[in-house]
Amino acid sequence: MSSDTYTTIKNRSQGLYKERGSRFIASAWPVSDQEEIRLIIDNIRKEYHDARHHCFAYMLGNDRDIWRTNDDGEPSGTAGRPILGQINSFDLTNVLIVVSRYFGGTLLGVSGLINAYRTAARSAIENADIIECTINDYYEIIFPYDSMNDVMKILKDEAIGQTDHLFDLECRIKISFRASLREKVIERLARVEGLKYEHLNTH
Repeated sequence: MSSDTYTTIKNRSQGLYKERGSRFIASAWPVSDQEEIRLIIDNIRKEYHDARHHCFAYMLGNDRDIWRTNDDGEPSGTAGRPILGQINSFDLTNVLIVVSRYFGGTLLGVSGLINAYRTAARSAIENADIIECTINDYYEIIFPYDSMNDVMKILKDEAIGQTDHLFDLECRIKISFRASLREKVIERLARVEGLKYEHLNTH
């Protein structure tokens, strides 16, 4: 991904699709990891405990490289993939969509199921507050107290976020900034006498 932004949803949202007596209730969630996803799916199963199926798809990661689909007993490829297709259509990541189906007694066939799960998922996304987030780099910098003024000037100039300050003979600050600024910020910091830095993570 060349940009340092990604698109996701702000809060839980829901959608509904009805077809020949069957109800498809879609729930979309912003998520950050697979453990959170597992807990949400467990809660959805409890919330809609009398539903016949709980099919889902999710996409994770700034590069949209972690994903999974699940048909939960529906014919292969008729539920999870159409749900994922809608996540892809809106270019979203860090999103989970679960579609709970209440069976209405009439079989919908493969094409009918694909359309139902796709439409329910799309409905949940369209009802969501879609937001753009920045991808940030997180570092810890360590430097001698004598270099404080030089460091603070860089942090102010580049509008760099700061947390966990420790000011002593050896100073430590955790900093964060947009990933697209990485080369410029690191180049400036590297010129500060006695400064060392450690990359913590990017998200």
